[in-house]
Amino acid sequence: MGIDVYWGSGSPFCWRVLLALELKQLPYVSHCLQFDLQEHKAPPMLAMNPRGRLPVLRDDDYVVFESLAVLYYLDRKYPDVPLFGRNAEEAAVIMRVINEFQAYTEARLMGIVEALLGARPPQLNPALAQAMHLVASEARTIEGRLSHSDWIVGESVSAADLAIYPFIRVLHHGLTQPGAQELSTRFLPLQVQYPALVRWLARVEALPGFSRTWPPGWPAFTPIPTT
Repeated sequence: MGIDVYWGSGSPFCWRVLLALELKQLPYVSHCLQFDLQEHKAPPMLAMNPRGRLPVLRDDDYVVFESLAVLYYLDRKYPDVPLFGRNAEEAAVIMRVINEFQAYTEARLMGIVEALLGARPPQLNPALAQAMHLVASEARTIEGRLSHSDWIVGESVSAADLAIYPFIRVLHHGLTQPGAQELSTRFLPLQVQYPALVRWLARVEALPGFSRTWPPGWPAFTPIPTT
């Protein structure tokens, strides 16, 4: 049967899994579901994930969901290329960095994205301003890491890079939408405010198979200038 992956365009959680499959050069059958049609909540999907959320990965008869659980499964099942380091110490740092991102950045960043991609132009309010301040602060932390290393943890690409990259790109996509100028000036241009981060984006985007993970429905892939 092989690997089937069920995902939705523009979801950073789904994007993580696609990046991992491509990096490990695993053959898979792609099922891109339409969120607006509620295809992820259809009975066959609920049979695999009762929460009705994506991504879902099926490997023969085994089903796993929640993006980090999928990354961990893929790494244990198919250890080449390693995503969680080559020893316990590296694995702990990678997991810690991902947990920090989840705890302090992820929800606030997605709140900004929802405001940017909403039906009406985003209005800067105290809650949104606070979220932007906190996300910018965490971006500085990542920028600091990348000013000393090509990758977020260690000397090679890891689950930390695959877990965080999609959120940065989804945020950038939102910041470049019409009507987002008031908010975008706080982050853009990325190459001026976060030059090491932009160079890291380019490294991720040079990984094997990256082009196949670019979200359908977005404008054609364009690298962010590094200067």
